[in-house]
Amino acid sequence: MRSSRLAAVSLVGVVVSGLALSTAVPASAGSASHAAAGPSVSSSPAKGRTLTLPAPRGRYATGESAFRLVDDGRPDPWTPDTPYRELMVSVFYPAGHTGGRPFTRQLPPAVAAAVGSAVEEGDELPAGLVDWAATRTHSVKDAAVAPGRFPVVLYSPGAGDPRDWNVSLVEDLASRGFVVVTVDHTGEAPGVQFPDGHMVGNGPLTTAWAQAFENGTTLAFFTKLMDARTADTRLVLDRLTSLPGRLTGAMDLNRIGMLGHSAGGFTAANTMYGDPRIKAGVDMDGTLEYSVKPDGSNLSEVALHGLDRPFLLMGNSSAANGSDVHRELSWASFWQHQRGWKADVTLDDSAHASFTDAEALLPQLADRVPAATLAQAVGTVDPHRAVAANRALVASFFDRFLKGRDDHLLDGGASKYPITFVR
Repeated sequence: MRSSRLAAVSLVGVVVSGLALSTAVPASAGSASHAAAGPSVSSSPAKGRTLTLPAPRGRYATGESAFRLVDDGRPDPWTPDTPYRELMVSVFYPAGHTGGRPFTRQLPPAVAAAVGSAVEEGDELPAGLVDWAATRTHSVKDAAVAPGRFPVVLYSPGAGDPRDWNVSLVEDLASRGFVVVTVDHTGEAPGVQFPDGHMVGNGPLTTAWAQAFENGTTLAFFTKLMDARTADTRLVLDRLTSLPGRLTGAMDLNRIGMLGHSAGGFTAANTMYGDPRIKAGVDMDGTLEYSVKPDGSNLSEVALHGLDRPFLLMGNSSAANGSDVHRELSWASFWQHQRGWKADVTLDDSAHASFTDAEALLPQLADRVPAATLAQAVGTVDPHRAVAANRALVASFFDRFLKGRDDHLLDGGASKYPITFVR
């Protein structure tokens, strides 16, 4: 999805260049009632080309399990008539022998229809060219967990993106010996599907954004968005121990990290600012301020005061919307006040979506989509090298600060990857 620095989607025809916009219950269980949904979508999208995700490179096979989490004490922020907040999470984890069992789908059919349409519109792709429901992961549903106890990493997507839009990165991390929990911030993505089959879209949120933009109340909107995301993340942290024992037995909850793309990177930093359970964090191309255009006018507390734990900034290199500590004012403030370990790495020849599955998937359409269109979506970096760089940087960071293993990639010397360390 064409993205801004904190958003992953255009809302109501407005492309925002700043912060705008996409008890545990097993996924086989039903939910009590339905939250307000966006426009209905077909569960049978038109068949098109099947795209493939790159295989993870770690030593472990990977499993995936999905769960519904419910906070009965917090009304839904986008549909206040819903007196509870419900989330979907996926857990990717190191698995034992998977026995040749089939891999899961990246997106359920109904979610694929909603998300695929948003990707096509946002990135100017031909409608129906891709069968978005056909892409498979490299993980087996509910596979047996590998022996051992592993650090836990939370993943938060960009505003407007589903939790499943960075599978290539989180699967690779799981294959290297991490339990990775991906979070859907309900009401932001075009569609979130719950265990009983009901879908929640982003209609109420897009309406709220349109009103805020028209009324000049975008600061309040962005604050509400980020407060909801931070509360969601704390809910997930609180409920990790309520997941099935086969998973909790593999989690080392004394070693928790978090990463996110766009608004998800902001969410990681914001949550860390008030919650010491997260020991290390990564922001992949997300601003740290509450502004339509990142100009330093509405800096967050974490941008103003920094953190006392390790934090990695990963930015894109585009001329118009590139991000590093010299061009992104909220990052500059964070950099000045950061007390823990820090680094700023730019992915060369990249765009905002180069840190998502768009980088792995969209270049497969090069024979049908103009090069300029793909460049606007994911830059001109070689997609295989970009995916490898993102995986290597994230794994190096969490290996170093959650496992105590340092491969020295983040020391900033010469690298085989298309990256530049910003000083």
